[in-house]
Amino acid sequence: MVTSALLYLAFLGAVSIERLAELVISRRNARRAFARGGVEVGQRHFRVMALMHSAFLAACALEVVLLERPFPGLLGALSLVVALLAQGLRYWVITTLGEQWNVRVIVVPGAAPVSGGPYRYLRHPNYAAVIAEMAAIPLIHGAWLTALVFSVLNALVLSVRIRAEEEALGPAYAAQMGGLPRLVPGRRAARERPSSP
Repeated sequence: MVTSALLYLAFLGAVSIERLAELVISRRNARRAFARGGVEVGQRHFRVMALMHSAFLAACALEVVLLERPFPGLLGALSLVVALLAQGLRYWVITTLGEQWNVRVIVVPGAAPVSGGPYRYLRHPNYAAVIAEMAAIPLIHGAWLTALVFSVLNALVLSVRIRAEEEALGPAYAAQMGGLPRLVPGRRAARERPSSP
């Protein structure tokens, strides 16, 4: 238990460092977007989302240490695989979006929607990766309570975030990407109809 818990805490530490590196990239990209006339939307829900993500990794560690969660064997190993695959999807998103990738919703007027990489299959592959991580990272070491609570919180935040983001991206985005599923590959979504005047 002690050895596996220490390895898990080291894993959480590595994820934390990786998230900090992402914030550096995001800030750089935000400066570039604002210099090109970018407009930010959703600041209020972003603060809630940032607080939730900050608390998430701490909750994973605290549940494992304070409640002495044991390593759950096969479930833990499968959860680690899911978490690593989600991380791979996240990097695919970041690479595909390049300077357009950001943790905030910043829309640059006239910028065309990105439709390559994982955006050929999903409208929001980054959020699909986050959903997988919120469930899988805690379950690597049996922190089922954290997985449950933060998955529910994340679903609530994303229901607001995705709606705000798609609205901000406007009709060109809806026309190009509206036929793709939002989060789960498979059946294509029905094309969004333009709202009547």
